[in-house]
Amino acid sequence: MSDAKTEILAKIRRAVGPQPAARAVDYAAIPRRYRQSGGLGRAALLDLLDQRLRDYGAGVYRASRAEMPAAIAQAAAARGKSRLLIPAPLPPEWLPDSVEFLPADSAGYDVLDQSQGALTGCAAAIAATGSIVLRHSAAEGRRALTLVPDYHLCIVFADDVVETVPEALRLMHAAGAGLLTTIAGPSATADIEMTRIQGVHGPRTLDVVLVE
Repeated sequence: MSDAKTEILAKIRRAVGPQPAARAVDYAAIPRRYRQSGGLGRAALLDLLDQRLRDYGAGVYRASRAEMPAAIAQAAAARGKSRLLIPAPLPPEWLPDSVEFLPADSAGYDVLDQSQGALTGCAAAIAATGSIVLRHSAAEGRRALTLVPDYHLCIVFADDVVETVPEALRLMHAAGAGLLTTIAGPSATADIEMTRIQGVHGPRTLDVVLVE
Protein backbone atom coordinates (compact mmCIF):
# COMPACT_ATOMS: atom_id res chain seq x y z
CA MET A 1 0.00 0.00 0.00
CA SER A 2 1.34 3.43 -0.90
CA ASP A 3 2.35 5.88 1.83
CA ALA A 4 -0.29 8.39 0.63
CA LYS A 5 -3.08 5.80 0.80
CA THR A 6 -1.95 4.65 4.23
CA GLU A 7 -1.97 8.23 5.47
CA ILE A 8 -5.46 8.89 4.05
CA LEU A 9 -6.93 5.72 5.59
CA ALA A 10 -5.30 6.51 8.93
CA LYS A 11 -6.90 9.94 8.91
CA ILE A 12 -10.31 8.43 8.09
CA ARG A 13 -10.00 5.90 10.93
CA ARG A 14 -8.95 8.69 13.27
CA ALA A 15 -11.95 10.82 12.24
CA VAL A 16 -14.64 8.14 12.54
CA GLY A 17 -13.16 5.94 15.25
CA PRO A 18 -14.02 6.01 18.95
CA GLN A 19 -11.39 8.63 19.78
CA PRO A 20 -13.21 11.85 20.74
CA ALA A 21 -10.08 13.32 22.34
CA ALA A 22 -8.10 12.84 19.12
CA ARG A 23 -10.90 14.38 17.05
CA ALA A 24 -10.94 17.41 19.34
CA VAL A 25 -7.20 17.84 18.85
CA ASP A 26 -7.55 17.55 15.07
CA TYR A 27 -10.43 20.04 15.04
CA ALA A 28 -8.48 22.54 17.13
CA ALA A 29 -5.52 22.22 14.75
CA ILE A 30 -7.51 23.35 11.68
CA PRO A 31 -6.13 26.74 10.50
CA ARG A 32 -8.64 29.56 10.97
CA ARG A 33 -7.19 32.60 9.29
CA TYR A 34 -10.58 34.09 8.43
CA ARG A 35 -12.16 36.86 10.49
CA GLN A 36 -13.78 35.54 13.66
CA SER A 37 -15.64 38.74 14.54
CA GLY A 38 -16.50 42.14 13.13
CA GLY A 39 -15.45 45.62 14.12
CA LEU A 40 -18.22 47.83 12.78
CA GLY A 41 -20.24 50.12 15.03
CA ARG A 42 -23.97 49.53 15.36
CA ALA A 43 -25.04 52.12 12.77
CA ALA A 44 -22.50 50.95 10.18
CA LEU A 45 -23.44 47.32 10.85
CA LEU A 46 -27.12 47.95 10.13
CA ASP A 47 -26.30 50.04 7.08
CA LEU A 48 -24.17 47.20 5.70
CA LEU A 49 -26.98 44.67 6.20
CA ASP A 50 -29.43 47.09 4.56
CA GLN A 51 -27.11 47.48 1.56
CA ARG A 52 -26.46 43.76 1.18
CA LEU A 53 -30.17 42.88 1.34
CA ARG A 54 -31.00 45.48 -1.31
CA ASP A 55 -28.15 44.19 -3.48
CA TYR A 56 -29.84 40.78 -3.42
CA GLY A 57 -33.20 42.26 -4.44
CA ALA A 58 -34.95 42.38 -1.07
CA GLY A 59 -37.02 45.33 0.08
CA VAL A 60 -35.85 46.90 3.35
CA TYR A 61 -37.88 49.03 5.77
CA ARG A 62 -36.14 50.67 8.74
CA ALA A 63 -38.26 51.24 11.84
CA SER A 64 -38.20 51.61 15.59
CA ARG A 65 -40.13 49.14 17.73
CA ALA A 66 -42.98 51.60 18.01
CA GLU A 67 -43.01 52.01 14.22
CA MET A 68 -42.83 48.28 13.48
CA PRO A 69 -46.59 47.70 12.86
CA ALA A 70 -46.69 50.69 10.50
CA ALA A 71 -43.63 49.41 8.65
CA ILE A 72 -45.22 45.97 8.27
CA ALA A 73 -48.39 47.59 6.93
CA GLN A 74 -46.35 49.71 4.52
CA ALA A 75 -44.40 46.71 3.19
CA ALA A 76 -47.57 44.63 2.73
CA ALA A 77 -49.41 47.48 1.00
CA ALA A 78 -46.48 48.10 -1.37
CA ARG A 79 -46.71 44.46 -2.49
CA GLY A 80 -50.50 44.45 -2.65
CA LYS A 81 -50.84 42.04 0.28
CA SER A 82 -53.90 42.19 2.52
CA ARG A 83 -53.71 38.74 4.15
CA LEU A 84 -50.59 37.01 5.49
CA LEU A 85 -49.92 33.73 7.24
CA ILE A 86 -48.08 33.90 10.56
CA PRO A 87 -46.79 31.53 13.24
CA ALA A 88 -49.47 31.44 15.91
CA PRO A 89 -47.15 32.63 18.73
CA LEU A 90 -46.18 35.82 16.87
CA PRO A 91 -46.59 38.75 19.33
CA PRO A 92 -49.85 40.59 18.56
CA GLU A 93 -48.21 43.96 19.23
CA TRP A 94 -46.17 43.45 16.05
CA LEU A 95 -49.26 43.32 13.86
CA PRO A 96 -51.04 46.24 12.16
CA ASP A 97 -54.84 46.33 11.90
CA SER A 98 -54.75 46.97 8.15
CA VAL A 99 -53.62 43.42 7.33
CA GLU A 100 -55.44 40.18 8.08
CA PHE A 101 -53.19 37.63 9.75
CA LEU A 102 -53.98 33.91 9.71
CA PRO A 103 -52.27 31.30 11.94
CA ALA A 104 -50.33 28.89 9.75
CA ASP A 105 -49.29 26.19 12.21
CA SER A 106 -51.70 23.59 10.84
CA ALA A 107 -51.92 24.91 7.27
CA GLY A 108 -51.32 22.31 4.56
CA TYR A 109 -49.02 22.81 1.59
CA ASP A 110 -51.93 23.82 -0.66
CA VAL A 111 -52.92 26.57 1.76
CA LEU A 112 -49.32 27.77 2.01
CA ASP A 113 -48.92 27.72 -1.76
CA GLN A 114 -52.14 29.66 -2.41
CA SER A 115 -51.53 32.24 0.30
CA GLN A 116 -50.50 35.83 -0.36
CA GLY A 117 -47.40 35.37 1.78
CA ALA A 118 -46.00 34.91 5.26
CA LEU A 119 -44.75 37.12 8.07
CA THR A 120 -42.14 35.72 10.47
CA GLY A 121 -39.33 36.67 12.79
CA CYS A 122 -35.77 35.37 12.50
CA ALA A 123 -32.95 34.11 14.73
CA ALA A 124 -30.13 36.30 13.41
CA ALA A 125 -28.88 38.27 10.43
CA ILE A 126 -25.35 38.50 9.03
CA ALA A 127 -24.42 41.92 7.70
CA ALA A 128 -21.33 40.91 5.71
CA THR A 129 -23.25 38.38 3.61
CA GLY A 130 -26.74 39.88 3.75
CA SER A 131 -28.01 36.59 5.16
CA ILE A 132 -30.96 35.92 7.45
CA VAL A 133 -30.79 32.88 9.73
CA LEU A 134 -33.95 31.01 10.72
CA ARG A 135 -34.07 28.42 13.51
CA HIS A 136 -37.80 27.88 13.01
CA SER A 137 -38.61 28.75 16.61
CA ALA A 138 -42.11 29.73 17.72
CA ALA A 139 -41.85 33.22 16.21
CA GLU A 140 -40.34 31.91 12.96
CA GLY A 141 -42.69 29.04 12.19
CA ARG A 142 -41.92 25.76 10.52
CA ARG A 143 -39.62 25.64 7.50
CA ALA A 144 -42.43 25.26 4.97
CA LEU A 145 -43.90 28.59 6.04
CA THR A 146 -40.81 30.43 4.82
CA LEU A 147 -40.26 28.36 1.67
CA VAL A 148 -43.66 27.60 0.11
CA PRO A 149 -45.46 30.99 0.02
CA ASP A 150 -44.39 33.28 -2.83
CA TYR A 151 -43.82 36.25 -0.48
CA HIS A 152 -41.89 36.42 2.79
CA LEU A 153 -41.92 39.44 5.09
CA CYS A 154 -39.27 38.98 7.79
CA ILE A 155 -38.71 40.97 10.98
CA VAL A 156 -35.06 41.47 11.92
CA PHE A 157 -34.20 43.11 15.22
CA ALA A 158 -30.99 45.13 15.40
CA ASP A 159 -29.87 43.22 18.49
CA ASP A 160 -29.85 40.01 16.41
CA VAL A 161 -27.56 41.41 13.69
CA VAL A 162 -23.90 40.32 13.65
CA GLU A 163 -21.20 41.20 11.17
CA THR A 164 -19.63 37.85 10.28
CA VAL A 165 -20.64 34.24 9.67
CA PRO A 166 -18.53 32.85 12.58
CA GLU A 167 -20.37 35.17 15.01
CA ALA A 168 -23.72 33.89 13.78
CA LEU A 169 -22.63 30.27 14.01
CA ARG A 170 -21.47 30.78 17.58
CA LEU A 171 -24.86 32.25 18.45
CA MET A 172 -26.66 29.30 16.87
CA HIS A 173 -24.37 26.82 18.62
CA ALA A 174 -25.08 28.48 21.96
CA ALA A 175 -28.82 28.17 21.32
CA GLY A 176 -28.52 24.39 20.98
CA ALA A 177 -29.07 21.89 18.20
CA GLY A 178 -31.77 22.72 15.69
CA LEU A 179 -32.68 23.01 12.03
CA LEU A 180 -31.24 26.11 10.38
CA THR A 181 -32.28 27.84 7.17
CA THR A 182 -30.25 30.72 5.77
CA ILE A 183 -31.66 33.08 3.15
CA ALA A 184 -30.07 35.97 1.28
CA GLY A 185 -32.68 37.81 -0.72
CA PRO A 186 -35.45 36.20 -2.77
CA SER A 187 -34.94 32.60 -3.86
CA ALA A 188 -33.04 32.54 -7.16
CA THR A 189 -30.90 30.39 -9.41
CA ALA A 190 -28.86 30.91 -12.56
CA ASP A 191 -28.28 27.22 -13.28
CA ILE A 192 -30.12 27.30 -16.61
CA GLU A 193 -28.04 29.07 -19.26
CA MET A 194 -26.79 31.52 -16.61
CA THR A 195 -30.17 33.27 -16.62
CA ARG A 196 -31.22 34.44 -13.15
CA ILE A 197 -34.68 33.15 -12.24
CA GLN A 198 -36.34 34.03 -8.95
CA GLY A 199 -38.69 31.84 -6.95
CA VAL A 200 -37.19 28.46 -7.82
CA HIS A 201 -36.58 27.10 -4.32
CA GLY A 202 -38.60 29.57 -2.23
CA PRO A 203 -40.28 32.98 -2.26
CA ARG A 204 -39.78 35.19 -5.31
CA THR A 205 -40.15 38.26 -3.11
CA LEU A 206 -38.52 39.04 0.23
CA ASP A 207 -39.08 42.14 2.34
CA VAL A 208 -37.31 42.86 5.62
CA VAL A 209 -38.37 45.17 8.41
CA LEU A 210 -35.17 46.11 10.21
CA VAL A 211 -36.15 47.13 13.72
CA GLU A 212 -33.64 49.43 15.41
